[in-house]
Amino acid sequence: MNDTAPIAEGHAAASVVVRPLTAGEATARLEELAAVLVDAVAHGASVNFLAGLTAQEAAAFWRSQLPGFADGGRVLLVAEEAGCIVGTVILTYAHQPNAPHRGEITKMLVLASHRRRGIGRRLLAAAEETARAAGRTLLLLDTQTGSAGEALYRACGWQEFGVVPGHALTTDGTPAPTTFFYKTL
Repeated sequence: MNDTAPIAEGHAAASVVVRPLTAGEATARLEELAAVLVDAVAHGASVNFLAGLTAQEAAAFWRSQLPGFADGGRVLLVAEEAGCIVGTVILTYAHQPNAPHRGEITKMLVLASHRRRGIGRRLLAAAEETARAAGRTLLLLDTQTGSAGEALYRACGWQEFGVVPGHALTTDGTPAPTTFFYKTL
């Protein structure tokens, strides 16, 4: 997949490419991937980490994902502008024998400096298309209730199936509700 259509939502048009990153490419670009994750957490994204996440900790997270990228159990899609990673999304395929039709969306991240330009929407659409091409027909995800992510998922046709109070901590350690979504492809 190589999507090079210009983005013109909110800010001046910019050329952004959305594409899968191989395990080898991800290994070579761990520093960039870590920077996107650190930026997201620093700007309050509830993505499994607390405030103060270091670049080394973020790189260790991405390093832990490499085997899944290498064996095809996960797909990493990135948004690049001028050759630099400005956004990510991971599509994880369910491995259970009774779930060959299912996948999960995680680490949907866009640099704060690049938000409100349609990049998240394009990453999500690319993940959905990648899942569809792999024969997956059901996707799941969760996000902090009331977040910009929640609004994006609703706008993109995802269906809420529940809210769990206090499910995850915000970056400052406060318990917050999480909204769970699904989408049939």
